[in-house]
Amino acid sequence: MPQEIATIPLQNKIQERESEKTKVFVGLSGGVDSGTSAAILKERGYDVAGVFIKIWQPEFIECTWREDRLDAMRIAAALDIPFREIDLSHEYKTEIVEHMVRDYERGITPNPDVLCNEKIKFGHFAQWAFAHGADLIATGHYARVEPAVISQTYHHGDKSDLSPQLMRGVDPLKDQSYFLCRVRTEELARTLFPIGDLSKSEVRKRAQACGLPVAHKPDSQGLCFVGDVSMRDFLARYITLKEGDVIDTDGNKIGTHDGAALYTIGQRHGFRVSGHTEGAQYVIATSIKDNTVTVSLDRSLGEVREIMLEDMHWIGETPQLPLSTLAQSRHREAPFPVSLRQADDGMRVQFDAPHLVSSGQSLVLYDDDRVFGAGVIRRIERHIEAL
Repeated sequence: MPQEIATIPLQNKIQERESEKTKVFVGLSGGVDSGTSAAILKERGYDVAGVFIKIWQPEFIECTWREDRLDAMRIAAALDIPFREIDLSHEYKTEIVEHMVRDYERGITPNPDVLCNEKIKFGHFAQWAFAHGADLIATGHYARVEPAVISQTYHHGDKSDLSPQLMRGVDPLKDQSYFLCRVRTEELARTLFPIGDLSKSEVRKRAQACGLPVAHKPDSQGLCFVGDVSMRDFLARYITLKEGDVIDTDGNKIGTHDGAALYTIGQRHGFRVSGHTEGAQYVIATSIKDNTVTVSLDRSLGEVREIMLEDMHWIGETPQLPLSTLAQSRHREAPFPVSLRQADDGMRVQFDAPHLVSSGQSLVLYDDDRVFGAGVIRRIERHIEAL
């Protein structure tokens, strides 16, 4: 049975006779994507249950999880599937929020969406689902899981990786493969992404045809636990933010900022510059120690040609190094060429052309449409005096 189940997510077309007794727990967020995913799976003959995952929200932010939970219950009722819920608020607070706050405090810009998928949805939720009778889990992510494809990256003579492969969603505007870069191969082998082959407009049409009450519900924006509160106001509750100097590349004070921890490389707003300027000023360096933010009219001064990657994660077999491939340092960014090599001090990445990156973000590695690895960026900073 486990061997048969593990192959199910790797098929594009699933016959009813193969799925009719397979139990799938679908993470229902209360939105149209997860609701449509549950509807598609039920149409395919799966034994579907909807599960609402409760996460942490601070007491000073207007609570929205109850509304989302009610929408998830309405979806389950409309589809006539069982509704369950799991409270992961403690895990979310300690493993996602506190991690994020610590990074900002150190002057690092984290990616909580990547961490949430790794630790919460495909970590605690997946473990709970499998322990409570699920054969597979499913979410409303715009991504795909497919059989292995032979590529130069993974080809080792006569041997090729046969692990499940994480692929981009077909809708380039909604593709979420970047945020799934740290999901373990073991979880991918038991995961379904039912809407990965659809566009957003197609998803809404399917939702409406299925009579889902959330067919026209707007997409959620920003971090799910922050809501309408600005990141500055949120972080001010947990770390000390002091006004400091905005300086130019010569070290001259030209303005003020609200706390160096709030700013990331390439940012061009949120600080105040005195006097007349000829254009937008970009953050090219920050110092938590000195509480300074360095800006320039020349955005390229914040770019680097080489970085270090920490906490490497490979999907499937570890590739042979060195290698050249494509990468993204941000969601929806156009992939750009990079070269990876293992050095004495860790994984080093060389960019073919200077690039703007932020420490703490994920560099996700792509082979065409396939995600095969990711690491956390650590910038190799240049001294301002050398610019």
